[in-house]
Amino acid sequence: MYSVETLAADLRRLGVQPGETLLVQSSTRAIGAVAGGSAAVVAAVREVLGPHGTLVVYTATPENSDTSPLDAARTAGLDPAGLRAFRASMPAFDRARTPASPSMGRIAEEVRTTAGAVRSAHPQTSFTALGPKAERLMAGHRLTCHLGEQSPTHRLYQDGARALLIGVPLWCCTPFHLAEYWQPEQVTQRYGCVVRDERQRRQWVHFDALRLEVRHFEALGQVLGAELPSVREGVFGAAPSFLLPVAEAVDHVNKWLRNRWS
Repeated sequence: MYSVETLAADLRRLGVQPGETLLVQSSTRAIGAVAGGSAAVVAAVREVLGPHGTLVVYTATPENSDTSPLDAARTAGLDPAGLRAFRASMPAFDRARTPASPSMGRIAEEVRTTAGAVRSAHPQTSFTALGPKAERLMAGHRLTCHLGEQSPTHRLYQDGARALLIGVPLWCCTPFHLAEYWQPEQVTQRYGCVVRDERQRRQWVHFDALRLEVRHFEALGQVLGAELPSVREGVFGAAPSFLLPVAEAVDHVNKWLRNRWS
């Protein structure tokens, strides 16, 4: 069983530095048994980052959507009455109370519920941060910009942050989506989610924004490790892990995507 101390040692071997900004995406199951569970994992990361470091996680809520692939899967086969009932039962996004999607992993929810955590405001693609840069990194997450330049994704890029993927494939690094906003051909789609207005009344909001894709990233992940020498590999507990600089990796993804268009 892993302890805070052994996990902190793994982070140091991977190259995590005190004082840095670190986006963590993780699979708790891949880590193995940890004394203290997800709280101990967060404690290990914060111990290594120290008081001047900032921990960031992705606390997205695709369940809060009537246009996501997850929604399509959950509503498949419903008749009109069943669909209306399903939509009516969907809870409105609450920045302070809505849990991160289970698909984001337990660590994301652990950080979200930690005292002092700051969450960005987007009802579908929020991030949460702990540390001295949390307020600045999480501010101004525009509704029509899920993962673009008016989101924490771009602030991580600008800040010189690194991403730590724990038991997660390299191609799943969420900031890679930032490069999609820089491509010459832009495809938008209609999105929808349920929120609360200024009077706390439940309402649906629909908006047009960039269509985000994941299909092309899986192929990229097979070559990124070889083409980007700054990617570090190691283990965290039992989980194969990657540590990479966000800006350098996103720039590489941008060039790779542009080559696909040419």
